[in-house]
Amino acid sequence: MQTDARAAVRPLAGLLAGHGAAVVVPDWNSHADDGGRADLLGSLEYTRQRADGADIVLVGWSLGGAAAAALTLDAAHFNVVLAHTVCLAGAFTAPDPISGRLVTDRLSADHIGTPFTLLHGLADDVVPVRVSRDFAASLERIGWPVELVELAADHGSIAGAVYDPVADRYEPATGGAPLSVATEVAARVASIISAAAPTEAATKHYNEDMKAAMPQTVWVTGCSSWYLGKDGLPELFPWTPQTHRELLRQPRLADFDVRTA
Repeated sequence: MQTDARAAVRPLAGLLAGHGAAVVVPDWNSHADDGGRADLLGSLEYTRQRADGADIVLVGWSLGGAAAAALTLDAAHFNVVLAHTVCLAGAFTAPDPISGRLVTDRLSADHIGTPFTLLHGLADDVVPVRVSRDFAASLERIGWPVELVELAADHGSIAGAVYDPVADRYEPATGGAPLSVATEVAARVASIISAAAPTEAATKHYNEDMKAAMPQTVWVTGCSSWYLGKDGLPELFPWTPQTHRELLRQPRLADFDVRTA
């Protein structure tokens, strides 16, 4: 169980963002006294507040997959509405960090909720693929919607990571097969989201901010590669590249309308 693995899944997060998704990736400490529960619930609250009613697709890897499953079972208790839950090589045979119990022990036909997609690598030697097969079977027995997809991947590559035996931790993949697997995983997750577009209010606010930052600009309809000031000279874009990167790095989820398939 690796502490603070956000950097390891950065390639996958970037690929998802490339599909138009607003992505939140938390760090959490599975070795903490509470198993990381406070970290995970804190990140949930952060996301829930910024989603402001927009659909949330929850993705978890390894023990995080078990945590995602547990949160899905208790979504109503935590006042969060999930559109879909995706577990990557979920470690469902370990007690989940949310409840401290096995998720399979908490399944009930009286409580059916958010659909699951389970993605697991056939070459996974950390969490064998049978773990996801068994969890999928348990869900199917009670009528909970679930899809199991087995990929040509190992425990790291399914999340866009590679294992460093010297450091004894997973690091972000930089190319080759792991990045190819992550590309496929991102496409599968993105296919769950049928649309993600800025809301009308967010677009209006963005345009107003731009106009306020460029008071000398003559605004016309249509798209142009240049912003012309009233003196006829091109104006620079109001935000520096660094500021623009910050805008993209910390998106407000409430600014997007998300529709799931």
